[in-house]
Amino acid sequence: MTVQNDVTAEGVILTEVAAAKVSSLLAQEGRDDLRLRIAVQPGGCSGLRYQLYFDERQIDGDIVSTFDGVEVVTDKMSGPYLAGATIDFVDTIEKQGFTIDNPNATGSCACGDSFH
Repeated sequence: MTVQNDVTAEGVILTEVAAAKVSSLLAQEGRDDLRLRIAVQPGGCSGLRYQLYFDERQIDGDIVSTFDGVEVVTDKMSGPYLAGATIDFVDTIEKQGFTIDNPNATGSCACGDSFH
């Protein structure tokens, strides 16, 4: 097993569709130093909220995985909450955006933006 597979098993998973969307968004930004960062922050009606954004920083202890050329970064505090979570991108008539399927979430709120 390679180091990359070990890291991926501990971190988040980015689907091919989501990786393509992130690549497209990064191309629009015109920067090659950005990576997708996913974090867990206190807040929301269920206690924790996801944060998904582009970041150029590299923080000590970051978990880094690469999917189709897209780097996904998770800080060491958020890592345990996000281990095995899958990030996807949906584009339907009802909904457009990134989704997170997190096996560690024990429940979520009605707004869908937070979990516990």
